[in-house]
Amino acid sequence: MAIEVRIPTILRTYTDGARAVEGSGGTLRALLDDLETRHPGIHSRIVDDAGLRRFVNVYLNDEDVRFLDGIETVVADGDVVTVLPAVAGG
Repeated sequence: MAIEVRIPTILRTYTDGARAVEGSGGTLRALLDDLETRHPGIHSRIVDDAGLRRFVNVYLNDEDVRFLDGIETVVADGDVVTVLPAVAGG
């Protein structure tokens, strides 16, 4: 079993249009590193030198990882990670 990562429309160019991809790793950081090996370029759209990009929200099983351990949040087989660009405007 793997970790399902749900990809927003704006990042699907990196996943050949796939809405969801599978990955592995013990932490969110390791999972994103794993995704980069199969979907080059996606990592830098989600993470920068400081950690998660400011305008990208990441959820682990519907919990915002910023309220967990951020990029070091522990993930496991069967988890669902959702990447969502932040929405702003008014």
